[in-house]
Amino acid sequence: MADLNKLGENKVFVAFASYATIVLAKMMFMSIATAFFRVTRKVFANPEDCAHLGKGENAKKFVRTDDTVERVRRAHLNDLENIVPFLGIGLLYALSGPDLSTALLHFRLFVGARIYHTIAYLFALPQPNRGLAFFVGYGVTFSMAFCLLRSKLYL
Repeated sequence: MADLNKLGENKVFVAFASYATIVLAKMMFMSIATAFFRVTRKVFANPEDCAHLGKGENAKKFVRTDDTVERVRRAHLNDLENIVPFLGIGLLYALSGPDLSTALLHFRLFVGARIYHTIAYLFALPQPNRGLAFFVGYGVTFSMAFCLLRSKLYL
């Protein structure tokens, strides 16, 4: 069994844990942002969510879509699609013993790309802003996977 105390001595693992915490906190913020815009714009996905606003047909008018709510929700969904693979591949990569400076470059690029992607999405910056941010983050995850497959995993 692995000695968990040694993980704290692994600088790459500590760096990964730090950057993973940042993107997970950002992802959690997106949940709160979605809820905030739903409540302030009175836009709900389910009838039971707006029962406090009225009954019957009066409550049903709040079950609708809103462009701003949908934009925040899609940004959050995009986080789920990209951060989860980063966490899995990044953990394996961090434990594979890469060079610290290379690992930091991977982690920092990914976190920066995800933060910029969210800004580009929420403020509707013109393309290719969001697309470039997506591909930088995706490329980082792919690069870590390639490094793992090339040097550490048996194929």
